[in-house]
Amino acid sequence: MEFVPGPAVHRVLCADCGTPIIPNSANLCVACLRNTVDITEGIPKQSSVSFCRNCERFLSPPQTWTLARPESQELLAICLKRLKGLNKVRLTEAHFIWTEPHSKRLRVSLTIQKEVLTSTILEQIFEIEYLVQHGQCPDCTKLAAKNTWKALVQVRQKVSHKRTFLYLEQLILKHGTQKDTISVKEVRDGLDFFYSQRSHAIKMVEFLAGVVPVRSKGSEQLLSTDTHSGTANYKFTYSVEIVPICKDDLVCIPPKLARQLSNISPLTICTRVGNSFQLLDPTTLQTCEISAQVYWRAPFVSLATVTDLVEFTILDVEPSGTVRGKWVSADAQVAMSGAFKSHGSYGDQDTIMDHESSSLSTQIFHTRTHLGAILQPGDTALGYHLSNANFNSDDFSSLPSSRIPDVILVKKTYPNRRKKNKTRNWKLRSIAKEAGEEGETGAGRGVVGRMGGRDQKKVEEDYELFLQDLEEDPELRGTVNLYAAKDTKMRDATDGARKKGGQYGMDVDQMDTSHATVANGDEQDAEEEADFPAVKLEELLEEFDEMTLGDSEDS
Repeated sequence: MEFVPGPAVHRVLCADCGTPIIPNSANLCVACLRNTVDITEGIPKQSSVSFCRNCERFLSPPQTWTLARPESQELLAICLKRLKGLNKVRLTEAHFIWTEPHSKRLRVSLTIQKEVLTSTILEQIFEIEYLVQHGQCPDCTKLAAKNTWKALVQVRQKVSHKRTFLYLEQLILKHGTQKDTISVKEVRDGLDFFYSQRSHAIKMVEFLAGVVPVRSKGSEQLLSTDTHSGTANYKFTYSVEIVPICKDDLVCIPPKLARQLSNISPLTICTRVGNSFQLLDPTTLQTCEISAQVYWRAPFVSLATVTDLVEFTILDVEPSGTVRGKWVSADAQVAMSGAFKSHGSYGDQDTIMDHESSSLSTQIFHTRTHLGAILQPGDTALGYHLSNANFNSDDFSSLPSSRIPDVILVKKTYPNRRKKNKTRNWKLRSIAKEAGEEGETGAGRGVVGRMGGRDQKKVEEDYELFLQDLEEDPELRGTVNLYAAKDTKMRDATDGARKKGGQYGMDVDQMDTSHATVANGDEQDAEEEADFPAVKLEELLEEFDEMTLGDSEDS
């Protein structure tokens, strides 16, 4: 095969340095061309970006403040907008060069192209340094002043406890709804959420309607108006009322509404609360869902709450065969907790409850329960004692006595676990908030209990009950975020008659030392329940520092 040489490459000498080059319109090599023509002329090599330390946003020209993470595409776009003269060249590549996080400097490498002579395109790589200037955005400037809110959401629930708001706080934290909140103020029967924009308040109202049954209404107040431009300044207020029915409450449905709900028995217990609440008849396992719209047409209240629950000991359980979901119907024989103890074990007679000293304390009750799947003889359950109950309710009074059981069991409890002085290996987070008057702070539990005063002890008890509910109910734990606790310390079991261990510890009831000899053997022999739904390690999240969050601990 005959060799065919390629076409000869003609070269010329560079007009400046004499280097052989391929001919071009300038007859200059690349090095000499760059020395002659600077395509970066008119583009500043140093610039600045504005950063708000309160909300962690950057100023995107001309007046938009944008949330951008370090070395992100959004931050790179903001940096490029700050440069003048980029419209005269072609930008082919841009990326960040690593700098120390605390140097307040951003370095960006740019690759640009520009036609310098006829059919001659020159490419050049250069670096631009940005100075990060700290300041305040207009929104944070308003927050620094007092009473600059534009929208207010008033959340109320007319109940005697605060557990609903403790749970609501955890839902807000899990879904990140608190990021637009200026401040949170505790008031009687609820909380006030302040916002700088009306849209943020509407978003909070929609969130509340999605997690709890509520009704809401809005109002507006005219602050000022401009007759020349036709503009006005308003303050908006949204009132949100939560249904006063909570989980494990005893409810008597009005007869007319009960007939509409598949003719369910009026005497029920509340098993779940979401955007609607679910009621269960423990005798027949019949359930019904009541939405907020249906409830507010004919409102009713609970007959009894979890503070009225009484401990019962399970003597015998026999499943009846009816099963619906996780509920199993069973016939049970129960007696009050400690009914068959000797009278000397009570110790001080002043501490005995009325139902303990009555003849009913040693009586055996027969009842039908929905907890047949988890109850075993010897277990302890909490329930409502209705034998001598007196409720201020016309609906309850209209029920025939044959339809009112002596005892309604609500949930299984673990008293031996409570006697063990164990430290919780988990904790909750709380919203950074204000208490009472704006600007003041408190040492309460999370978003509730910041006002202090005579209700502080009641809030502490509600908080402890809320933590116990989280421990004993895996389904409830799945709706909130639990964080691993660090440096938890075990407490001495001999420190006082009754101690509160803060968030990590549990309430421990100890008898007086003069009567300890009677019941000491029973307490030592009591073993922890094997089926206690303990919080597993895989359910816990690692703790991260956030500007809008604070640990829910004692100060």
